[in-house]
Amino acid sequence: MRKIRVVIAKPGLDGHDRGAKVIARALRDAGMEVIYMGLRQTPEQIVGAALQEDADVIGLSILSGAHMHICPRVTELLRAKGLDDVLVVIGGIIPDVDIPKLKAAGVKGIFLPGTPMQAIIDFINGNVRSRVEQV
Repeated sequence: MRKIRVVIAKPGLDGHDRGAKVIARALRDAGMEVIYMGLRQTPEQIVGAALQEDADVIGLSILSGAHMHICPRVTELLRAKGLDDVLVVIGGIIPDVDIPKLKAAGVKGIFLPGTPMQAIIDFINGNVRSRVEQV
């Protein structure tokens, strides 16, 4: 059985990457293959990496408030590339009013500050593991 492949990125101008690095390490320690892209990534770069890396998941860390611009663009680009099966999750400062809009745009998991690491790991495993095992 192959490992779940996760691309972790910090899109936009937000320079605070500690949380993304903590998540990347937790996912790696949980047995996933993690590709950490680093700071200031564009939606095009993120989706390009997901395509090149044959990613199962894209994890975005956004603290800048640009989530309503970046997330719909990422999901739009994924659909355009035929990558509808890539799970998109986001972590960061997300106002409650934006959560339904993000889900409607195709973001499947939204994790706010204080979410236990195990909850994120379980969510990814629960949404991706059976698909990976079929490969």
